[in-house]
Amino acid sequence: MDICNESNYGISDHFIGVNKMVSIGSNSKRKIEDYKLSRYACYLIVLNCDPRKKVIVLARTYFAIQTE
Repeated sequence: MDICNESNYGISDHFIGVNKMVSIGSNSKRKIEDYKLSRYACYLIVLNCDPRKKVIVLARTYFAIQTE
């Protein structure tokens, strides 16, 4: 979010806060905060994650192919 803000893009345009209910056992539910991400937000996250993780490598490959 800091990088998005420093790039003069609106955080609220790319990181949309949402609440959702999740099961926590015993048929109980709890509300948690979550985010809906724009493509740009996903790109920023992938660029700043640990490249040793396979899912990050795959995501970086996806963005590299899409920008060719």
